[in-house]
Amino acid sequence: MQRDAQVVLWLAGNQFFAMDDVVRAFQKQNPGASVGLITLPPGLLLEAIEKGGWVYGGVEYAGLPDVYASVNLGHLQKLKRSGLADRYSVYMHNEMVLMVARGNPKRVAGVADVMRADVRTSMPNPVNEGIMQFYGRKVLERRGAWQHVAAGKECVSCQTTPNNWFTAVHHRETPERILAGTSDTGIVWLTEAIEAQREGKAVEAVRLPPEDSMRDEVAYAVCALTKGSRQAMAARYLDFLASADAQAAYAKFGFVNASAQELTLKPIP
Repeated sequence: MQRDAQVVLWLAGNQFFAMDDVVRAFQKQNPGASVGLITLPPGLLLEAIEKGGWVYGGVEYAGLPDVYASVNLGHLQKLKRSGLADRYSVYMHNEMVLMVARGNPKRVAGVADVMRADVRTSMPNPVNEGIMQFYGRKVLERRGAWQHVAAGKECVSCQTTPNNWFTAVHHRETPERILAGTSDTGIVWLTEAIEAQREGKAVEAVRLPPEDSMRDEVAYAVCALTKGSRQAMAARYLDFLASADAQAAYAKFGFVNASAQELTLKPIP
């Protein structure tokens, strides 16, 4: 990827199901452009950037992306302090829901229900999954449910209580656990619930009020790294994200379009 692609994207993982359409739309505007793509929790991606690459199976894979996107502006501010980024834009929005089995057999109606003794939860972990780090935990704490779920633990792929599991990759594990009957509900992005239903999985979403869905706060921020030989193509990708074609490609999967002002590149504060 680092050697052959004309632009390398490291993006917050919860948009993985939209990326075929998004990349095709980019390539339509830039015929022949080859794109390298990794979609993972943004905290893991940031850690790899800070280390200059990945270690997988005991082998080091050096390299940085040309474009990085997170669900938290603080990640981009860290890159700015390291001299790796200077400008950003917000390119879309999302909201949190509670995923349940089709028909909602436990009659989960809101965040308070995650504290019920008969409700087992599958929650994104608070270590590197942005949905919990920056949004879900805030809501659970405000509703008095955080300690009930976490029991003082911050871990990955772990059973924190008899009723709660913290996932490693929530957008894959939570529907699987619900369908397997090992969990009853869990926080996911609305777009992930829509995608699971599109795949024919017997799940549905319990919509939350704005103060719990965080729909007015959840923002996807993107930047081009200031190091590397592909900055021109990275700039073209950021320009593409502000286009009607890019916004339509994301909206098709349930993402909320950003405003023209948000799509304008500006200095990272």
